[in-house]
Amino acid sequence: MALDVYKDWLGIPENVPRPVDLYSLLRLVKFDDDAEKIRGNYRKLNAHVRKYASGTYQVESQELLNELAKAMLCLTDPERKRDYDESMGRTFDDADNLDNPTIAETLVRWGTVSREQMQEAKDFAERRGLEMRDAVVQMKLVDAEEATKALAAELGFPYVELEQLTPESSVLTKVPQNLARRHTILPLFVDDNMLLVACGQEPSHELEDDLRFRFGVPMRRVIASPASINESVVRYYAELEAAEAVEVDGGGTGTEEKKQQQQQQQQQQQKKKKKKKAVVDPDSAEAKEAVYKEKQIGKILACWSLIVPAMIDHFVLPDRFKFFSIFGFSLSLVFSPVLLYLVWGKFFRRR
Repeated sequence: MALDVYKDWLGIPENVPRPVDLYSLLRLVKFDDDAEKIRGNYRKLNAHVRKYASGTYQVESQELLNELAKAMLCLTDPERKRDYDESMGRTFDDADNLDNPTIAETLVRWGTVSREQMQEAKDFAERRGLEMRDAVVQMKLVDAEEATKALAAELGFPYVELEQLTPESSVLTKVPQNLARRHTILPLFVDDNMLLVACGQEPSHELEDDLRFRFGVPMRRVIASPASINESVVRYYAELEAAEAVEVDGGGTGTEEKKQQQQQQQQQQQKKKKKKKAVVDPDSAEAKEAVYKEKQIGKILACWSLIVPAMIDHFVLPDRFKFFSIFGFSLSLVFSPVLLYLVWGKFFRRR
């Protein structure tokens, strides 16, 4: 008997028409609008289908995983979901065309932060010239993922957890890795005559034109945190290069040796990741927060560079050892400038 992945793996009865509609595929009530529930069902089904990812049904499982991912991305995208629902006979009132909530409104509605904290975040963002997402992360009100999820709600695009997705290799091969890294993007799928691309920030018109030229279809972005995009770019392009290397080898006598080299390279990459967490975008909230903390440490050390020698001069160093003195300062006149220069070079000089 032929395998029916919908029935055998997902428990969808045979009487449900094929191809299966997106709501049945994700085991949802028809026209369910709860994005968190949609993502939750997707995570559960994704984990279940991945059990079949190795062995006899590896191809079928990967095809079904991609189908589940495309369904989740469609039903968590307000604009695409509305079009899909209308195609299934759903009608909408004009009152349903509501403006997207801001990041502040979303976080307050979720109960993550208070209105007073959001006002402080707005003031903080204005003083430092930051986006609201970066401001709430730097103030440690929420983590980067939660802030990115709120940003997605504000922009009206779906939020994705890239750890749950596997991009199609045919899509990755058309986008060079350096292009993906430079623009902090990860191309995922071509679905419904659109290229779905995970973005950490607003893509430029030049990038959209470039991708349209490469794929022949317009780009549609989904939102993910810059850190998760950078990690995924490193991971999936490394896997793509390894797969291409095996294909080029052609299964000859050197295949085993090639595999060992690839395993060694992957182990080295994993060691590098442990030492250096992930490639961080210099414009990301994490990078800006690290620079801010580094400068704060520099300011503290600069102050102590003046205080410690002065205290030694006045309370420790006897007068007989002061070969020259100005207003009681001797050691300070030599060591303070040197220490200040070292602190400036370490924490403030642009590299």
